[in-house]
Amino acid sequence: MIEGLSHITLITRDLDRMTAIVEGALNGREIYASGDETFSLSREKFFDVGGVWIAVMEGESLPARTYNHIAFKIPASSVGEYRARIEALGLEIRESRPRVEGEGRSLYFYDEDNHLFELHTGTLEERLERYRQGRSLDDPR
Repeated sequence: MIEGLSHITLITRDLDRMTAIVEGALNGREIYASGDETFSLSREKFFDVGGVWIAVMEGESLPARTYNHIAFKIPASSVGEYRARIEALGLEIRESRPRVEGEGRSLYFYDEDNHLFELHTGTLEERLERYRQGRSLDDPR
């Protein structure tokens, strides 16, 4: 039986740059750095981001950008603060997809390894409630 999420692993060409992104843009806290030792496939660091274990390992970047992403929950009142953090790091902000009223706001950004991150203000319960109400973006009513 699945008990929950264990961790998320991201591969990066530059551990120091990814550290700046995880700490600066995601407000993560470094909890381990392997240094020159390799217990796994390569040098790595572990972070706590909102109670989620994020593992970052050295390796080749993703070959292309896609909409596959990791989304972290933030309060709606913090969207501006997080946008400023992302911009200060020189990261590319991706325009949010069209949304129906009531499903929350999102702030998307890419890192240099083609990972897409989302900072989202809504919850699953809010989104399901909104979808139960009907009237999608394509509905002309």
